[in-house]
Parts: sequence; structure tokens; C-alpha cells
Amino acid sequence: MNPIFSNLPTTVFEVMSRLAREHDAVNLGQGFPDDPGPEDVRKKAADAVVNGWNQYPPMMGLPELRKAVVDHYNYWHGVTLDPETEVMITSGATEAIAGALMALITPGDEVVLFQPLYDAYLPLVLRAGGVPKMVRLKPPHWKFDEEMLARAFSPRTKVVLFNNPLNPTATVYGEDQLALLAKFCVNNDAIAVCDEVWEHVMFDGRQHIPMLAVPGMRNRTVKIGSAGKIFSLTGWKVGFVCAAPEIMRVLAKAHQFITFTTPPNLQSAVAYGLAKEDSYFRQSRAALQRSRDRFTDGLKHIGFPVLPSEATYFVSIDLAPLGLNVDDEAFCKKLITEHRVAAIPVSAFYAEEPVKSVVRFCFAKTDNTLDTALERLRRAL
Repeated sequence: MNPIFSNLPTTVFEVMSRLAREHDAVNLGQGFPDDPGPEDVRKKAADAVVNGWNQYPPMMGLPELRKAVVDHYNYWHGVTLDPETEVMITSGATEAIAGALMALITPGDEVVLFQPLYDAYLPLVLRAGGVPKMVRLKPPHWKFDEEMLARAFSPRTKVVLFNNPLNPTATVYGEDQLALLAKFCVNNDAIAVCDEVWEHVMFDGRQHIPMLAVPGMRNRTVKIGSAGKIFSLTGWKVGFVCAAPEIMRVLAKAHQFITFTTPPNLQSAVAYGLAKEDSYFRQSRAALQRSRDRFTDGLKHIGFPVLPSEATYFVSIDLAPLGLNVDDEAFCKKLITEHRVAAIPVSAFYAEEPVKSVVRFCFAKTDNTLDTALERLRRAL
């Protein structure tokens, strides 16, 4: 067996979800909403199954969806792309990330990673032969600086894998931080693989800035988006990849031998969805922001120190100021077994020197679910 995978422990998501089932807990650990997603988009997918094409679609994606991605990003982010040579559709963002790493890394290449990090990143980098170089972020603001990047980058850096907005910390990186990261990419001739799946799930009037639009990065960025996050249809697994033609040519080769293609009915429905009126996207953000505020206010009222949640489905608390003398993993297990609420310890997202005081909750739930969780959490302190 390949030791990279055979030696992996059971993921914290599986551990916490199993405990949640055993104790009939409110599960605020897993990152998916209670809402079924927009009905018109779902009906479009159903109609495409019955009345549309169900054989192999083009490897690069349906032309209508690639064009819709171009139009969408031009409208929302002012980015100009060629649908023929710079856009590809994948079976989810994770496949897009895996394919990009396989296509861009040769054994021994260094890859800069920001921790806490999405749990798929490190195994995929290692399997591609990359040498991980970690940038360790800390609460409450989770920012990086020039000194931190200087320690991670070197002439051997081939790729930086960057998640913005950042899961699991719910942090949005703006112009200054992006410009700093771009400077290191340019100076070290590195390609930025940018996981930007939360680009529409941002709050308090924030606007996403794609790395592709940062000066110097147009021809050295792989932009990855997700229909699952945009439309709260996490099971659909439809991803978008955007990159300059010379990069896309190689990314497409990796995609060809991973999944080859993506269900055509879902592609048709996503193409329809991306062209929806502004009001849909703004109302979707407003509804999630309302849930964030409801849950955040409840946590603060109980007495939990709440960290800023600028985007994503998540909000975190920092146990450190409470002086409980317990780490985040033990606290999460106690929450489930004694108070029947499931959360995720953020230390699980570190590969080195974990911060052990931060606990993450998913607030993309109904009011009733959040209120039930808050009522149970009142007893946790």
C-alpha cells in the first residue's frame, strides 16, 4: 500500500460525525447547509437528465458552461478569459486541485502551504512528489507577513497552494496580502494554485479579489471555483478551472486521466445558474450572513470568545481566554458526549505545530437547528 494514504489516520470529520450519530447530536461539524439549494437550478438538472444528452460530454466541459463561467467572472470580478483555451470543467474543486498538483509538480519541487489547511491538500502534494513548506497562521486574524513568506519560499518553490477565503478560519485576504504573495510568486517563478470556492460566500459587503487579477499573476495562476459552494449544492461536484493557455494545456492532460468529464445535466444546470440575476447571489449571501449573526450573537451571549467570520459557512471560538485547561479536540469530544453538539477542532487542520484552542462550527443551518445547538451549548461553560 502507498504509505501516504495507508498511514493516514481516520479523519476528524469521520470521528466527529460518528460520535454525533451515536449521541444524537446537532451536527455543526460538517460543512454543508440544511437548505436543498435553488429549486430552479435543480429542476434544470432534472430536465436535462430526461430531455438532454446523457453520453460523454466534451472533456473540457460543455461549451455553454465554459462560456457561462467566462461571462460570470467577467461580470463579477472583471476578469477576461477565453472559453476555448482558458476554462475547464472538473468533477468538483478537489479534482481540480488534485489534477493541478499532478500536472505542475515533479518530485522534489517545493510547495508552499498555509496552515490551518483543507485536509486534502497535504496528501495530494505528497502523492505528487512535492515537498511541503508550511506557513503557520494564528488567531485571531490569521494573516501572513513578509518574514513568514520568506521562510517558506525558495528558488525551489514550484507551486503555492492558496485558499481564499480560507477554510477553516473564515478569513478573507485583500489587496495588500495578495500583492505580497504575488511578489513572492513572481520573484521565485512559482505558480499559484488558488482554491477560491468561497468567492461568493462573503459577508459585510466584502468583494472577492481573484489572484488571477493581481498584477503579475495573470499567466501564473490556476483559479479554481465550485458550483457546489456558489449554489449550496455541495453534492453536485462541479468545479471550474481557469488558467492561461500554456498552463491549461497541461492541466487538461491530468483531468483527462482522472475523471475525463463531469455529468452533462449538472453542467447544463450550472450554466443556467451562473447567469442568474444579481439578486440571487446577494440574497444568498444575506441569508447566510443572517445565520452567521444569529449564531455568533448566541455564542457571545453564552460567553464564548468568537473569532471574526468574514466568509464561508463557518465561525470559530477561541478557548484560550477561557482558561479551561482543555485542548480543542478534547473540548469537541466533550461537547458531543455531554452536550450533544458536534463541532470540529481546528488543530486537525495543521500538519505542524497546531494551534490547539480553536473550535469551528458550521452555521449554514436552519434557525431551529442553530437555536437547539445554542441551548445545549449554554451548559458547556
